[in-house]
Amino acid sequence: MIMRKNKIVIGTRGSKLALWQANWVKEKLSSIYPNLLIEIEKIKTTGDKILDAPLAKIGGKGLFVKEIEEALISKKIDLAVHSMKDVPTEIPEGLNIHAICEREDPRDVFISKDGKLLNELSDASIIGTSSLRRTVQLRALKRNLIIKPLRGNVDTRIRKLKEGEFDAIVLAMAGIKRMGYGNMVTEVFSEQTMIPAIGQGAIGIETRVDDDFVNELIKPLNHTDTVICIVAERAFLSLMGGGCQVPLACHAKLENNSLKVFGMIGDPEENIDLIKGMRQCKFSSESSILKEAMKVGEELAADLLQRGGKEILSRIYSNI
Repeated sequence: MIMRKNKIVIGTRGSKLALWQANWVKEKLSSIYPNLLIEIEKIKTTGDKILDAPLAKIGGKGLFVKEIEEALISKKIDLAVHSMKDVPTEIPEGLNIHAICEREDPRDVFISKDGKLLNELSDASIIGTSSLRRTVQLRALKRNLIIKPLRGNVDTRIRKLKEGEFDAIVLAMAGIKRMGYGNMVTEVFSEQTMIPAIGQGAIGIETRVDDDFVNELIKPLNHTDTVICIVAERAFLSLMGGGCQVPLACHAKLENNSLKVFGMIGDPEENIDLIKGMRQCKFSSESSILKEAMKVGEELAADLLQRGGKEILSRIYSNI
């Protein structure tokens, strides 16, 4: 590759985890292009500014990406590094997720104060999470828990657990591993028991569509198998049309040319069983893989909508 620039700027949120991800991308690029100067620009997003309310109460899409995308559009930065779970399905005109890096462990983990598993906790134990997705799945697993909001970075959440505000907390394994807290994990939920968030564990790199130099630069970081899974998950999300106020989950798993996609929708206000489902496909040809991945994600979403998901969405949005 002929270098046409000697410097690029990566835009990211300023949290420890976001900076870890941006620095990981920086190190990967530096190893490929040792003569390239790479700077990191910290950008505060709406989601970072509001820490005293659950995300579902704040509402809206793109809480953790909007200001970064604005910096990308205005050419203050050359690329943006995101957690894919934070990226809305609608990307601003002129921008594109041009690379998705190999996914870290996408599962959720349970960390308790005294080492008890979820099924060993007494009734009325206090669990910390601000995720509606996790809340409804936790209640389905154990009805009499008290779920209380927990915002902040991984360090803050771990500190609040140690200080006794919660009996246990639920976090993403990817963030726990990246922040070095793997030894604190009490229990790892399977992808079927606690279906992960769409895109959980994957790092996305957003660029300007017309920036051929940067788009070529980041190609080596794109991980095809991860892309296939994320395409299926985001197709599910796009058809469901849910935002932060809706407890949605979807996770795709690729094994031996076969894609399994698990999905869930719940109701945050109703003590009802979750609507869960699974779809599977075998790819017919390499050229059609992404289209088939998108199709199976959409089919799963359509199935859940038909089985009661439409009513849940209608009820949630009528109360907003």
